[in-house]
Amino acid sequence: MPRRNLYLLVCVLAVSFVSYHKADSANRTHYEPMFDVFKTAMSEIREHYLYADNVDERKLFEGAMRGMTGELDPYSGYSGYKETREFDEGLHQEFGGIGIEVNWNRETKTLSVMSPIVGTPAYEAGIMAGDIITKINDEKTEDFTDSDDAVNRIKGKPGEPVRLTVIHRGETEEHELTLVRAKIKVDTVLGDRRNADGTWDYTLESDPAIGYVRITQFGDKTVDELGAALQQCRDKNVRGLILDLRNDPGGLLDAAYKVCDYFVSSGIIVTIRERGGRERERREATGAAQYTDWPMAVLVNQYSASASEIVSACLQDHHRAIVVGERSYGKGTVQTPIRLENGKSMMRLTIASYWRPSNENIHRAKGAKEEEKWGVQPDKGYEVKLDEKQLIDLLRHRRERDVLRRPGEKPAHPVAAATPTGTPEPAPPKPTVPTGGGPPLKSSDTRAPTHVSPDDDESPSGDSADPQLAKAVEYLKSKIGK
Repeated sequence: MPRRNLYLLVCVLAVSFVSYHKADSANRTHYEPMFDVFKTAMSEIREHYLYADNVDERKLFEGAMRGMTGELDPYSGYSGYKETREFDEGLHQEFGGIGIEVNWNRETKTLSVMSPIVGTPAYEAGIMAGDIITKINDEKTEDFTDSDDAVNRIKGKPGEPVRLTVIHRGETEEHELTLVRAKIKVDTVLGDRRNADGTWDYTLESDPAIGYVRITQFGDKTVDELGAALQQCRDKNVRGLILDLRNDPGGLLDAAYKVCDYFVSSGIIVTIRERGGRERERREATGAAQYTDWPMAVLVNQYSASASEIVSACLQDHHRAIVVGERSYGKGTVQTPIRLENGKSMMRLTIASYWRPSNENIHRAKGAKEEEKWGVQPDKGYEVKLDEKQLIDLLRHRRERDVLRRPGEKPAHPVAAATPTGTPEPAPPKPTVPTGGGPPLKSSDTRAPTHVSPDDDESPSGDSADPQLAKAVEYLKSKIGK
């Protein structure tokens, strides 16, 4: 970046930051010496640093921005060009690629296909679950270190080609395929299993009278996808519904609000408060709820955060659903994206907090104790804790259910209906920090589970596969009868 442009950018950011907070003249005078220090530091690096020829001034600038916002709170931050693009791709649920989910096995150094996305270039080219990708363009995948290496090479602009060398499952011969990248739409509303045509079935295989809907994140198409899923459930005459929000890190507030509006006919859905407790916004049900007759259970765990907590808290407070599983993460703050450089980069700034209809704060403050009120707790008698092994087994079980298979191909491990197994007491795994404002995983050609060991593809089966789901089924059966 030319130096003049860099300094101009610093000045623009300074003015934007000060204007955003409506600072008065005294505040501007307070900030200006700091900007002078920053410019002096940049100048000293340029003039005297021994390795100045190797300095990327853009990286220095982005590092300074990350350092500044990183001092605020865990959810404020700065995104450079690449991260901003990925953020937008995640929320819009589209990206340029070929449409496959992949898994990297560290032991065997193989890149395998977990599942293609229906209707994408990979699907149309005949790539299916279990296929091995040995090369991307001319690079051997055995030299990669993780799935991201593959993602970064497969992604690209729609319309551009990418060459894959593939060994189809059950074969030994390599096939070279040239695929043209396209815009890939990633569903955020998933069901219990795939139909033969790759679409989702939103009823439980073991209990067809119960609908089962998973929301993996709250994007700008989530509400419409959920509407279609609920209509399928109604067409199949389900009598109860499970809404699975486990491992959902959040996303768009508007999507969370509209999801609640499907199920709650009146009252407050969520209140947003600024510093000092001032009410910034109150979202209430519109009265257009179409699905108020089904008994409901909502599944949450320690990775359910932000928008997923808004939904589960609302349904719980309105006695519209019981909450089953484990206490949610407690991420109840609002980050506004402040676009910089004509939208190419972005600053996320925490500006408010979410409050549930019962007038309790969702957010877990720094140093909050377990006995304090934060997040969303399961209803009494419906807490089902999983230890780390059980959680990994559950994710493997779910992965096996999600695979799109060749016609007639059976799962490697048939899944039986789960039954309650009690409440194990070991401590849950340490959660990763959700962003609350973006996708749970990188927007890419892969949605490989983040908590599943890539070295072990064995999927669990039997009654212990999903005790949290089993507990929810137990509750609904008590309401609708067997």
